[in-house]
Amino acid sequence: MADENGKRVGVLLGIGGYERLIEELEDIRAYDEAKAELEKGEDELIPFDQAVGEIEEGRVPKDDS
Repeated sequence: MADENGKRVGVLLGIGGYERLIEELEDIRAYDEAKAELEKGEDELIPFDQAVGEIEEGRVPKDDS
């Protein structure tokens, strides 16, 4: 959508595109939160294979959201 001067002033988006944007925003927020926890020393990095193993063993609850 554009105004009388051709300047973009709006976007029309289907519900699917909107939902994908919301999911991406949630992912970005989760990343930012995890990064901040690492920087404050409130969390630590572990190898991917170790994380998967812990999830499969039930030591780490799965995030069902």
